[in-house]
Amino acid sequence: MTRDEALAIVREYIKNENLIKHMYCVEAAMRFYAEKFGEDVETWGLLGLLHDFDWEIHPTLEEHPAKGASILRERGLDEELIQDILSHGFGPDTPPRDTSRRKALFACDEITGLITAVALVRPSRSLLDLEVKSVKKKWKDKSFAAGTDRAEMEEAAADFGVELWEHVGNVILAMRKIAPELGLVGNVE
Repeated sequence: MTRDEALAIVREYIKNENLIKHMYCVEAAMRFYAEKFGEDVETWGLLGLLHDFDWEIHPTLEEHPAKGASILRERGLDEELIQDILSHGFGPDTPPRDTSRRKALFACDEITGLITAVALVRPSRSLLDLEVKSVKKKWKDKSFAAGTDRAEMEEAAADFGVELWEHVGNVILAMRKIAPELGLVGNVE
């Protein structure tokens, strides 16, 4: 499957632009790590781009991403990638997060949302001047982005084998590459 084909699936099933931006963020982070570890950048990127494609039609943890798998099979996505997408879910039938690609997806998923939230409350509203220390400061404020599971993010980074704050820095760098698409260039010169 090409990126354009994957993006067409995303656009078919997702209407919320913020959710699409989230998938772009995870795609960028996955591409960053694939390059860093000498893996297939396109495959890792597709995984990040497609991982939440069914959230609007299956918006519960019981349904997502399991119920979306059949759609991806019909569209010809490789079964290994489908299993990778399924691994970021929860439930008794969830494939184990036992490969670096699966661990990367889980580690990159929720942290991108927290980083985006931090960028949006900064005076610059930009990723271009966002630093890890700003995320650390907001991390300590449990009322900020209260819906994010910080313990899960810490555990995911540890399982992936990347120290949490190094991981945050890597994801910021990855997201900076697509800051214009995310609307997070802000007023930084």
